[in-house]
Amino acid sequence: MRIIPAIDIIEGKCVRLTKGDYGSKKIYSADPLEVAKRFEAHGIRHLHLVDLDGARSRQVVNHKVLEAIATHTKLKIDFGGGIKSDKDLKMVFDCGASQVTGGSIAVNNRELFSRWVSIYGADRIILGADAKDEKIATGGWQEDSGEDLIAFIKSYQKKGIQYVICTDIAKDGMLEGPSTELYQRILRNTARLETTVGLSGVEDKWVYDINLIASGGITTVEDLHTLREIGCEAAIIGKALYEDRISLKELEHLIQLE
Repeated sequence: MRIIPAIDIIEGKCVRLTKGDYGSKKIYSADPLEVAKRFEAHGIRHLHLVDLDGARSRQVVNHKVLEAIATHTKLKIDFGGGIKSDKDLKMVFDCGASQVTGGSIAVNNRELFSRWVSIYGADRIILGADAKDEKIATGGWQEDSGEDLIAFIKSYQKKGIQYVICTDIAKDGMLEGPSTELYQRILRNTARLETTVGLSGVEDKWVYDINLIASGGITTVEDLHTLREIGCEAAIIGKALYEDRISLKELEHLIQLE
């Protein structure tokens, strides 16, 4: 399972929110590049970079932070927040993102988002499925779309989406553990049963076509083991790192065991 630290950006600074509430902002560093370099020094290979200013203003704002991290590290960066147009998407890729996450745009402009998947490939476009009470939230988590979470994911699964980041907003920043049962239901509902014939006879095996990336509430290394066991492809860690609930040394050890 891939381990992906998160850097959330407001006004160029590394921050964390609680349950997506901008009023709960806590600044952890004025220099996101230094934070990213520290992650890389401990063997981290992937980064989830979120433009919170962009998510709220509906246009990419902190692309210079992305460019600096992409230029000065070898991290594979997934960037999200405020990507609403072809121009935004091109700028983000030009600034060095390996992947982009679309959340609100996938709800509000399905045709455009689906076209991005077709043009850039399902390996570069991630579906952001962030939910409160299992309803998709948009606009930097400030708006309830009314869309059912699992139905939303399945609708894009039919269109070829391969990567899905799912955050249970009620868990985000709470340090109370991830929504394991929710992730299990997502995986069950998006899996297919494949029958094979081998030396031991006929076997049925569940195949996961969705690479599910868990986000929100991860607090301990044990949480990471649990998410791996249930079939998550990756896990995004935020506040637990910044509050020293999980150390970079622990992550370094886990990555070495992969």
